Amino acid sequence: MTMIAASAKIHPLAVVEDGAVIGENVVIGPFCHVGPKVVLHEEVELLPHAVVTGRTVIGRGCRIFPNAVIGGDPQSLHHDGVETTLTVGEMCTFREGVTVNTGTTGGGGKTVIGNNNLFLANSHVAHDCILGDHIVMSNSVMLAGHVIVEDRVIIGGGSAVHQFTRIGRQAFVGGLSGAAYDVIPYGMLNGIPGALGGLNVVGMSRAGMDKATIHRVRRAYKQIFESEGSIRGNAAAIRDEYADCVPVIEILDFIAADSDRALSSPNRGKG
Repeated sequence: MTMIAASAKIHPLAVVEDGAVIGENVVIGPFCHVGPKVVLHEEVELLPHAVVTGRTVIGRGCRIFPNAVIGGDPQSLHHDGVETTLTVGEMCTFREGVTVNTGTTGGGGKTVIGNNNLFLANSHVAHDCILGDHIVMSNSVMLAGHVIVEDRVIIGGGSAVHQFTRIGRQAFVGGLSGAAYDVIPYGMLNGIPGALGGLNVVGMSRAGMDKATIHRVRRAYKQIFESEGSIRGNAAAIRDEYADCVPVIEILDFIAADSDRALSSPNRGKG
């Protein structure tokens, strides 16, 4: 049975299938399609021709623009047809033509998107991706399956991220780049294939990080990536020195974590 709040506004030319749950003050424009297992929380807005399908939950205040398809089946040859999920947090914006897929059973069965994210036109989030908060995906950015994107990452237009890659918190990926390897928190990656070009100092400053801390992070970056030895070995060697510096510890923890992907670096010959 469809549950529609009294304050919801649904255009007569929209299709809301039986079983959908429509919250308070939701607005659904003409020619939209809402599937039978969709939950739209309060103040969600679907502009004309938006589609929300699958077992999908959309959080409060999200806006979905024309021709976006949110909650479609995973584009995976391994998808076995078993029902999986997509969960979207609050205050996210999906511009024209954005596509977001549900998970796969082999990948955990869920795609998860946090709060306050902006997806510009024709960007794509594939199956089993896990995204944090305050992320900006510019036009035509493509995330392959199983990608993890942490908080406050910015990905420039036309960039592609390889499956199973991790993009660390507040990293910046330049436009038309290929992220085939994990990108450390606060890192700046450019090119095809992408290579680290230093730290996202501008983003760090805008986030309120003081100059002294930024200098320490830059020094740690040089010790990790510009010293002799392996990246992981260098990172482990400086942990005690930076035990009181939270951003550096974030980077060290990211490097130490198990991953199916190698680390992006200025010199990919280092392990």
